Amino acid sequence: MREFCGLLASELKAYTEEEGSASYRTKQLFDWVYQKGVTDYSAMSNLPKKLREIFEERVRLGILSLEKVEESDDGETTKFLWGFSDGQSVESVLIRSMKRRTVCISSQIGCPARCAFCASGQSGLIRNLTAAEIIEQVVHINAHLLEQGEEVTHIVFMGMGEPLENYEAVVRALKILIDPELFGFSPRKITVSTVGVPKNIKRLMNEELNVNLALSLHAPNQQLRKKIVPYARKFPLEDLLRAARAYAQKSKRDITYEYVMIAGVNDKREHAKELVALLKNEQCCVNLIPYNPVDGINLRRPEREAIEAFRSILTDGGVRSTWRYTKGKDIAAACGQLALKQKNLLNMVPNQYKVTETTVANR
Repeated sequence: MREFCGLLASELKAYTEEEGSASYRTKQLFDWVYQKGVTDYSAMSNLPKKLREIFEERVRLGILSLEKVEESDDGETTKFLWGFSDGQSVESVLIRSMKRRTVCISSQIGCPARCAFCASGQSGLIRNLTAAEIIEQVVHINAHLLEQGEEVTHIVFMGMGEPLENYEAVVRALKILIDPELFGFSPRKITVSTVGVPKNIKRLMNEELNVNLALSLHAPNQQLRKKIVPYARKFPLEDLLRAARAYAQKSKRDITYEYVMIAGVNDKREHAKELVALLKNEQCCVNLIPYNPVDGINLRRPEREAIEAFRSILTDGGVRSTWRYTKGKDIAAACGQLALKQKNLLNMVPNQYKVTETTVANR
């Protein structure tokens, strides 16, 4: 059975034509789903009943069911937990910042990267999401905002999963998001975050979608990076940086290097100096992210003074940086936390994946 939100505009047009409907009916469908956030065919009042029944039988819509919503105390962060018919669940986050309404979406259930600090990978990879399951996260959250007279302005693939290991579905989702007949987002307002899969960074570059790329670096050298991001053992840092530089050059977009700061692990002055040597004169920005505590993972957030000292070294060395203010701590807004809490998966994690500050530093 086809999935509505996984179909490109051309595919939907071809399908409605096959059913003998006028071309303007396709535009009405687009409008209901992508502009109004409606995922119930019966509510599409200006469509013929027969066409609605055909789509109901042959094209799935409304794949996600809302299991839980949590709102931060300051009202700036909302976390959504979505359920699927196979009993799995995934999460996405809405972040409000001035006029921006950013949706952080997931691309997989679980994650293969198993980053030491992250809740998403504690249960490993369960399965990939389809393009429709990715897109519906945006559709539903946009509908939530429309009720308040707002709409989604930015999208980041920074939720559960490694986007570039679900390449085909993610690229199809990007095409749907960017298509002016569908969502019509500017590529400048979409960011794909990856721990680094060099061959797929190059593939994405050649798609010429020109979305922003964020690379989860988290360490200034390969040895330390392998301890924090076990997935890094598959790809040398030099290969990864080479692919990122090529992407930046072709897309004309600065690369964002994400750097989760963990007390006593990667936040020392020598790490900052090494990072300057690695990235000086690069077309990039380093996004410093103080570690967001996760139940079951014994790591600590650095003190403010340590973060400021680290950033000062980057600035003096000519490396541009930002310091991400952590939002949603009271609702476990780091990716994967709500899903783990809901399913109680941390109790199922094998001992070798229960990470402590000591094991990250010495492993």
